[in-house]
Amino acid sequence: MDKIIHATAGDGSIKMAVITARDTVQRAREIHNCSPTATAALGRCLCAASLLGESMKEDRATLTVRIRGDGPLGSLVAVSDSAGCVRGYVENPGVHLPLRTDGKLDVGGAVGRNGMLTVSRDLGLREPYIGSTALVSGEIAEDLTAYLLESEQVPSACALGVLVDTDRSVKAAGGFIVQLMPGAPEEMIDALEENIFLMDQLTTILDEDGPETVFQQVLRGFSYHLVGESPMSYRCYCDRSRVADALRCIDAAELREMIAEQQAIQVHCQFCDAAYSFSPAELGALLEEKNQSEKNENSY
Repeated sequence: MDKIIHATAGDGSIKMAVITARDTVQRAREIHNCSPTATAALGRCLCAASLLGESMKEDRATLTVRIRGDGPLGSLVAVSDSAGCVRGYVENPGVHLPLRTDGKLDVGGAVGRNGMLTVSRDLGLREPYIGSTALVSGEIAEDLTAYLLESEQVPSACALGVLVDTDRSVKAAGGFIVQLMPGAPEEMIDALEENIFLMDQLTTILDEDGPETVFQQVLRGFSYHLVGESPMSYRCYCDRSRVADALRCIDAAELREMIAEQQAIQVHCQFCDAAYSFSPAELGALLEEKNQSEKNENSY
């Protein structure tokens, strides 16, 4: 089962969350028919959004991570609710680059090293909170670490990984975020950095040992306590009424053109690829509702 596990260490000076998300990333790969490189990039983005989204306290809050580099993958988007359940897409899911010289998937090359990472938090208020930072490497974990420090002033260390099998299925996926509370001593920071540098490859740990071993290696030398665990999954909230609302927002002239063609239209959700069909008569009803709504607004 995919999940997020939380722990504290160093008498509360260290907070850490580990996510294991193999099934979630596999679901995304299947929906979008991703290449191995695209699977790794989108999977990392989904894990990042889930870790950040699950930390929000507001029940109906949503968090969106957008990554736009100058690489061939184009835009990456992942949206999380406050339970850490995510959905997402990659603009060009078929892009696949040759392996790097170390034998790993070239996520940085596919994303690109020139661009922006943007995090948007919608807490149900009038305007969402939006922060952006320039990409550091396109590898996503390093970019997220830079974002947390520069935009949110939170000293953090982040690792994200996706292990793609020879049949293109997802063998392991997940990551972690370690955050230091204000006043953490310098020697604590140095010890964490050394532990992370010396730890085994993240996806190997998740595949062979499980998330508990991630805590053991990153927090080596510290007394830590697991403080919570919650399930997460790939979850899309699209439905027919939401699609109808989107169609009502289309310009009236464009809706009339659709109706004049006298053919049903299909609208596909970009997150889960569900298809919703609307007949000319249904489009006509939406147009009438749109016109009536605008008339009511103008009467005030």
